[in-house]
Amino acid sequence: MFDIGWSELVVIAVVALIAIGPKELPGVLRTVGQYMGKIRRMASEFQGQFQEAMREAEMADLKKHVDEMADAAKGFTDFDPLASVKKEVDSFTADPMGTSTPTPPPTPAPEPASASQAAAASVPAPLSPDANIPHSPDLTIAPEAPQPNAATKSTSSGSGA
Repeated sequence: MFDIGWSELVVIAVVALIAIGPKELPGVLRTVGQYMGKIRRMASEFQGQFQEAMREAEMADLKKHVDEMADAAKGFTDFDPLASVKKEVDSFTADPMGTSTPTPPPTPAPEPASASQAAAASVPAPLSPDANIPHSPDLTIAPEAPQPNAATKSTSSGSGA
């Protein structure tokens, strides 16, 4: 900080010895030492408070950064892909064309007039084998070829000898 060498200190000591005198010099040096100690303690206290304030500012910055990361992580933990897909599907089925016209409520089915009609309505019609297959002109179903049974295999292989 100050650029005082040994030669300057010797000059200061000789001037102090001549100006103050050898009798009071130890008391003056003790007083100067006490003041220097007070000044050092005050400087170290100031430095400590300054460093503490810097740590608090850094901790506040770190806390802010951790809070931001926690919010981002919460967004990942609350992610439910099935719920978001269901929400999108429900919104599409409710309004597929983007129009806001409400759909009319479904009308109830008319009740049959007699008990025989009620019984006939509750029994489903028999399904044909091709009922679940959509009809397409390009799609043709070939009939299954008959499978040879074990008796015909054994007689046909033995007659060749």
